[in-house]
Amino acid sequence: MPMPDFSALLRRSDVFGHLGEEALAALAPELQWFSLPGGRTLFHRDDPADALYLVVRGSLGVFDGPTERVRLVAAGDSVGEVGLITGEGRQHTARALRDTELLRLDRDAFEALVREHPHAMLGVARMAITRLQERMRGDQPPDAPRTFALLPASADVPARSLAMQLAMELEQWGSCLVIDAEHGAGRGSDWFAEKESQVRFLIYLDSTGDSHWRQRCLRQADVLLLPAMAAQPEQPWPEAMPRDPALAGHRARHLILLHAGRQPSLGAAQRWRSQFSGELQHHHVGGRGDIARLARWVSGHARGLVLAGGGARGVAHFGALRALREAGHTFDAVGGTSIGAIIGAGVAAGWELDEMVEDFRRHFVEGRPLSDWTVPVVALTRGRRAAGMLRRSFGALAIEDLSLPFFCVSTCLSGEGMVVHRRGPLWLWLRASSAIPGVLPPVLNQGRVYVDGALVNNLPTDVMADDGIAHVTAIDIRAEISLLTTAEEFATPPWWQLLWRNQDVRRPGLVSTLVRAAMVNSEGPSEHRRERADLLITPPLEHIGMLDWKDWQRAIDAGYEHTMKVLEKP
Repeated sequence: MPMPDFSALLRRSDVFGHLGEEALAALAPELQWFSLPGGRTLFHRDDPADALYLVVRGSLGVFDGPTERVRLVAAGDSVGEVGLITGEGRQHTARALRDTELLRLDRDAFEALVREHPHAMLGVARMAITRLQERMRGDQPPDAPRTFALLPASADVPARSLAMQLAMELEQWGSCLVIDAEHGAGRGSDWFAEKESQVRFLIYLDSTGDSHWRQRCLRQADVLLLPAMAAQPEQPWPEAMPRDPALAGHRARHLILLHAGRQPSLGAAQRWRSQFSGELQHHHVGGRGDIARLARWVSGHARGLVLAGGGARGVAHFGALRALREAGHTFDAVGGTSIGAIIGAGVAAGWELDEMVEDFRRHFVEGRPLSDWTVPVVALTRGRRAAGMLRRSFGALAIEDLSLPFFCVSTCLSGEGMVVHRRGPLWLWLRASSAIPGVLPPVLNQGRVYVDGALVNNLPTDVMADDGIAHVTAIDIRAEISLLTTAEEFATPPWWQLLWRNQDVRRPGLVSTLVRAAMVNSEGPSEHRRERADLLITPPLEHIGMLDWKDWQRAIDAGYEHTMKVLEKP
């Protein structure tokens, strides 16, 4: 094929846009035009930096390791400038994210151009400096998914209906087009590139099972959407373990479990996830609201809720949640620590707020889960009442069964430090996340020892943000919890003196000391984690003790009133 005229593209590019007509005329014959199929590698890390590349159509991913993408190179962008200036080898691996057309400028041709037109160096030098600054700062430009491959597990999946509903939801952020095999089969990469340039989002739909079209969908997509009927037996998925890992390993994968009703089927997520290896996000879809949530997730507009630990003061979360609900706030993912994880699990399960408050009053206030005192060999309590309360509340639910994606944080004393739990028995990991050292015994599981997550991360906004959540709402129990005393002692007085109550002497109690000690290490990093919240709510709770469960209604009221004030601010 004769080489097209790329002068308009060159004038728009950051690398060559500053060149005059004479320099552009000299540059054009030196450019090599070629195509790279989706998933194919352009160059590897440590390869010689022998050329600069300009993307004409499609996109490249720059990777640090097999699947960790550090940069997206879209049409009109370039890659390889740093190597031309410094002479060092490739710092990363570059791979086509979809069928891509490129222009290549070899080092020899570039140096000849510079000798004839010295100012040609300016654009390349500017881009090289920008890339070096990004590398030094550790910047990772945000990915903006635009194309989706919707690849159903079987013919029973209503794939076309799902695609159309998803397209309608995506259109609140820009136009969306659905292309199926009837419209796209036999088309060239230029046709697909033109369609992608005309809309904000494009869904490649496989509704026939044609293997050639399915591979085209796979090559063109930034994100894989993999729907299945949740109640059906799990089955191998062609895209679960691709023959060429480079073809799908860099793409975000979303398993979409379709349910006949609003409540997810127990165990369905675990069964279907077993067919996959590597990173995978799953979603339960039982209605239109779930499709809207899916659209926010896959387009990069998801909203997350993070709830901090804080003992009895954590009941303020209920009041804050009521105010947020009245203001129309909805959330697509939930995470938390300790009491925040327990309340957050109810939110992720889709429970009604009034039902949650009543359940909490019955189990925490009347049930007194910390009242099974024992000889303090491991802890002051046996932990049986606390475990029983969680098992009665959440039953056989696994974390994967929750309606919303959920995580909780615990501290592993066997070497791992912070552990983020996203799979497994919900009650068990909630018990671990709230196991205050010395008060509740640790959770022992597969040779590991787990205690309260507040030791390492009481407000895990960083975990939520790292999941790609665009907007994070955090409710932090930031009341002053310093322990104060009026005594001057270096040893505990005899027991008979302690029994003689002196109103002028105030000593910290054993439980209060243990609770405070469990939280002190996470306070420094928490300031940074508060800054990562887009909406931060910190109810004033100095009037409520860490274990004053009898003040639960005061805590709820304080959370509601403070949140309303925060939301009223412009």
